[in-house]
Amino acid sequence: MAQVLVVEDDATIRSALIRGLTERGHAVRSAPTAMAGLEQAVGDRPDVVVLDLGLPDLDGTAMLRMLRGVSDVPVIVATARDDESEVVAVLDAGADDYVTKPFGVAQLDARIRAVLRRGGDEQRDQAVTVGGLRIDPRSRQATLDDDTLDLTPREFDLLHYLAARAGEVVSKRELLTEVWQLPYGGADKTVDVHLSWLRRKLGETAQDPRYLHAVRGVGVRLAAPEG
Repeated sequence: MAQVLVVEDDATIRSALIRGLTERGHAVRSAPTAMAGLEQAVGDRPDVVVLDLGLPDLDGTAMLRMLRGVSDVPVIVATARDDESEVVAVLDAGADDYVTKPFGVAQLDARIRAVLRRGGDEQRDQAVTVGGLRIDPRSRQATLDDDTLDLTPREFDLLHYLAARAGEVVSKRELLTEVWQLPYGGADKTVDVHLSWLRRKLGETAQDPRYLHAVRGVGVRLAAPEG
């Protein structure tokens, strides 16, 4: 799940994007003007911004340049302008991607996931430490209290994905999409089984969790043990 900020002045389009992205598991906030969008982008620190160019108070390209002065948040420009010079201008101003209106929410969702993957390449190579857990993606080794964990490749990927988002509730939909590269729909038992195996290797159970905490009806959260 990503924290998405939609900056769009058209109320109908804004509502459709909020509804569609929320249904795909994202947490969505919105702003109808450039200045309100800047304030939220800086104050709320979203994971990605979807930016319309035709805003009432300031052109979206100008807002993008201002945003780039204070933040490197990924920005996807949504525009009805399909002239090549316009596209080049927004990319030069710091946009990470663009979509041309009209577009489907599924396409936008795919582009959001793509820019987040690109932006996370360097971070994904760094070791992650949560409490006594340490996961090193370069060596593909995980340790718990300095003891090496004997994990399958899928268990390692699952643990690393959750540890990189420590403290966040991650949905089964997101795990299937990002860890298994599968569409969501009836395969959530796969996640449950792997979480059960992972708990066993971490020395815990669903009834007595230390690191892996189930959030009923939502997903799972990895966090360091308290105390």
